Formats: sequence, C-alpha cells, structure tokens
Amino acid sequence: MRVAIYQCPPLPLDVAANLKRLHTVAHEASGSADVLVLPEMFLTGYNIGAKAAGALAEAPDGDSAQAIAKLAKNAGLAILYGYPERANDGQIYNAAQLIDANGQRLCNYRKTHLFGDLDHSMFSAGNDDFPVVELNGWRLGILICYDLEFPENTRRLALAGAELILVPTANMVPFDFVADVTVRARAFENQCYVAYANYCGNEEDIHYCGQSSLAAPNGERIALAGLDEALIVGTVDHQAILNARMANDYLQDRRPELYGTLHKP
Repeated sequence: MRVAIYQCPPLPLDVAANLKRLHTVAHEASGSADVLVLPEMFLTGYNIGAKAAGALAEAPDGDSAQAIAKLAKNAGLAILYGYPERANDGQIYNAAQLIDANGQRLCNYRKTHLFGDLDHSMFSAGNDDFPVVELNGWRLGILICYDLEFPENTRRLALAGAELILVPTANMVPFDFVADVTVRARAFENQCYVAYANYCGNEEDIHYCGQSSLAAPNGERIALAGLDEALIVGTVDHQAILNARMANDYLQDRRPELYGTLHKP
C-alpha cells in the first residue's frame, strides 16, 4: 500500500480554503497513493483558541466530512484529516477521521493526551477508545501528535494488531527531537509503520518543525519531508514487518507479568 503525507503551513480559521487545497492535493496524490494523511486540526488550523474551536467544530458526519467523503471517492484514495469534533453532548474534541476510497467513514479517533495549556483550553480528552481498522488489507491505528510520545499508546495499538499507525500532528520547535527520533523509535520498538504528518511554517507564535515522515519497522524513514511544504509518498510492505520481527520481536519477548505496577503513580 502506498501512503502519502501532506506537510503544509496551517490556514487558520478558513475551512473552505483548507477543503479547496485538500481537493488539489488529493487529486495530486491519487495517482501515486492509496491513503493520504493530513496534519492535526487540518480543517481549521491548530492554534485558534477555544472560542474558534467551538464555533468551527463539526460532527463526524458534518458538512466537511461529507465533502471529504465525496472527494475521497472521486480521487480514489482514503483520507485521514484532523478537525475539531463537536460530540452529541456538546464536548469539543481534537479528532481525526479516516474516510476510505469509497467515501465510507471508517474511524473517528479523539486525542487522548492533551498537550499544554492550548490543548486543555480547547478540548476534552478522548476516552479509552483505540480502534484498529482495516484498509486495503492493512490494519491501521490512529494517534494524534502528543499521543505518540507515550509509548503505551503505540504498544497498545501494536498488540491489537496495528501494522501502520497514522499520526496527524502539530509538532513545534523546540520539540524537533520527536519528529527526528521518537517517530522512528515507536516504529522500531513495535515492528510497525508510523506515518507522521506535521505542519511547517508559523501559526501566531508557534513555529512548526516539519520533518513529516513514514517510518518503517526497522526504524528507517522511507519518506521524509524537510522544513517546507511537501507531499511525500512511501510504500508499506508486509514483508518488512516480518523481517523486523525475525530480527528482534519486542512483542513476542514481552514479559507482562513484570509490568503490573506501571499504572501506579
């Protein structure tokens, strides 16, 4: 399966403009990719404040979801995008939704680990829901940005069978280390692929660090963006997962009986 990652500067507060450029990028990727991964809060921008997040929040089946479903079907590729979700109870979540090439909504994930004052001021934290879904013969998991920095999250998805973890993100300077090292480490230690879609450029006082990538089960980056806008594509291969597990199978060699107290402070 071919995975495309779109790294871009945010267009804050302009859903229509973001849908328009998604239309262009999706059709550009359609000839070379099966799934397109976009950054965190792609529809609205990330650093927009609680008032704007609430005003622009949509249901998972809202107008933007329907527009993206139509686009995915026309372009013939799956799309994972970040957006502010308004739940039935009125809570606002930092969410990412995966829509397949038939325009069907496969998965909606809510960020579980909120980062800093900005996240906490805008969103409620997602609950204990880490779905693994199938796309084109691959088992996919989803995390959002800061979620990846907790090893328990990727390990949980890997134990549930995830072979490729898609991560919309809005990672910023001075946390370049995460894009450079942590993404590869998570792929290596779980013998799976990790697709990390970041912003570049600036949004108010935030400077994004780019370096979006597709990391392989052996820790190599088979696709890597620099610091500017880019559409990168890499191919994931089940054989690479088998090879990594033959070399060093962390999942097989775990000793869960030793880890029982890890949940305690």
